[in-house]
Amino acid sequence: MFREMRRSRQKLGEQECLRILEQGSFGVLAVLGDEGYPYAVPLSYVYRDGKIYFHCAREGHKLDAIRNCSRVSFCVVGQDEVHPEAYTTYFRSAVAFGKAKILEEEEKKKAILLLAEKYCPEERDGWEEAIRREWKPLCVVEITVEHLTGKQAIELIK
Repeated sequence: MFREMRRSRQKLGEQECLRILEQGSFGVLAVLGDEGYPYAVPLSYVYRDGKIYFHCAREGHKLDAIRNCSRVSFCVVGQDEVHPEAYTTYFRSAVAFGKAKILEEEEKKKAILLLAEKYCPEERDGWEEAIRREWKPLCVVEITVEHLTGKQAIELIK
C-alpha cells in the first residue's frame, strides 16, 4: 500500500522516526484540499502512543479537507543543517501517514492536556483556566498513524 523508499540506505529505523515525532516542535499537515489541490500547513502538535494531536478552529480549510478525505500525511523535520560549501543540507525527517478524525468532548480534553504538557509544562497552574477560556471555539484532531517512514542525508549515515 505504501511505497518503499527508493534510497533505502538513507531510511531511518522506526525508533529514530518515533524520536523525531516525539521531540519535534512543529510539523506540516498535508491534506487533499479544495479542487484536488494539496494543502499543507505547519502546526503545533503532540505525538503519543501512535497518535498525533493538534488543535485548530472549529471551521476552515483543514477541517473541510479532513471531512472530505480523512487520509493525511504529517511531516516533522528533526534536523536541518545547511552546508553551503557542499551544496546540501544534513537532514533527518519523519513522515507519518494515517487517518484523521475530529475528537468529541471527552477525547478532546485528554488531547489538549497532552498539548499543554508539551508546550507549557511550567504553566501547569494556568492550564485549566486557559482551556476553559478557549474551549468553545476549540477543535482537536487526532491522526492515527498507519505508516511511518523517515529519511536522513547520506552524509549522516554512519
